[in-house]
Amino acid sequence: MLYTVDEVMKYIEEEDAKFIRLSFRDVFGVQKNIAVMPGEVKKAFEKGVPINARAVAGFEDCPHGLLYLKPDPSTLTVLPWRPDSGRVLRMYCDVVTPDGEEYASDTRSILKKAVAKAREAGIEFRFGSETEFYLFRKDEEGNPTKIPYDSAGYMDVEPLDRCENIRREIDLTIERMGLVPERSHHESGPGQNEIDFHYGKPLKAADQMTTFKLVVSTVADRYGLIADFSPMPLPGEPGNGYHINIYATDREGNDVVSCAAAGILERIREITLFLNPTDASYARLGNNAAPDRVSWSSAGDTELLYLETYMGRTRAELRSPDASSNPYLVYALLIHAGLEGIARSMALPGEKDEGSQPLPGSRKEAGKLARESDFVKSVIPEGLITRYIRS
Repeated sequence: MLYTVDEVMKYIEEEDAKFIRLSFRDVFGVQKNIAVMPGEVKKAFEKGVPINARAVAGFEDCPHGLLYLKPDPSTLTVLPWRPDSGRVLRMYCDVVTPDGEEYASDTRSILKKAVAKAREAGIEFRFGSETEFYLFRKDEEGNPTKIPYDSAGYMDVEPLDRCENIRREIDLTIERMGLVPERSHHESGPGQNEIDFHYGKPLKAADQMTTFKLVVSTVADRYGLIADFSPMPLPGEPGNGYHINIYATDREGNDVVSCAAAGILERIREITLFLNPTDASYARLGNNAAPDRVSWSSAGDTELLYLETYMGRTRAELRSPDASSNPYLVYALLIHAGLEGIARSMALPGEKDEGSQPLPGSRKEAGKLARESDFVKSVIPEGLITRYIRS
């Protein structure tokens, strides 16, 4: 449900909410929050809640000592794992300057600008996600290990699949928070799982991904486990991917995904640093069906992009990103690249093109390509690019 400010205030009063978490992200997509009491919420909507800007990763070069969190009332949700009496609510926030302007390095703001540009061009993008994660045991002192929770394989069932109850609780928890998971199953690696979401508008899809990672980690912890979304948790086993399904239509409702996909393929090497931001990201690429070349296919093999047309609707599945990325930056870059492809009526290269370029083989190489890219500089602030390269 999408709430207005007045509806949020009424909900807080009627539902006996005692704590309201105001959440935002650093530039790497790591969720942060500050809690306020009910009496402070109206002030938060009107003036924002101050935070120490330079203590947040990626905000270190901020010219302001303080930045302000402005809650988005449409993102209000209950945290279902907290008590029903004295409920805890959560809203996502935009980060603004003391003058009330959107802070340039707030990645939610960067995505909102990309959506606005697409709207001006008469294009609507929607994104769905397929995200993998491992469940590992903790030791007797509660520290994480690399011991998988089970030894099941792809789409196995109980009793081999010991993760089924956990996936079910994750799905039900997410549903109580107003989101609708589409599918879930055991993946190929021991203790590895996948949960997929239906496509949604870009901002909602990015918020959804942020919520999803929080829920998975919280539910896993309640079972005495640790959830690991990193690209290569176990040597020799399948890595964790964050496959992104892309849909795009113009003002007349025409499907323009193929042109958008061509634009994404043209820019993919330049933007890989933000889709695969860690050193471990590059250990995954090229292994266990993860792509390592700029290619596409309609057969669903190991290519970077998989295009499928079903019942008259086409989707492009981008298979290189992993969940160490920031979904707000990822979607913003994909929108801008897709818009280029649509504006230029670009055609896809030959399917499974043998002359295709490789994806960057290391974070250093990806950083060099990003640094030299005028396209990346047109979307992402200079300081943020530098922060990614030096991280």
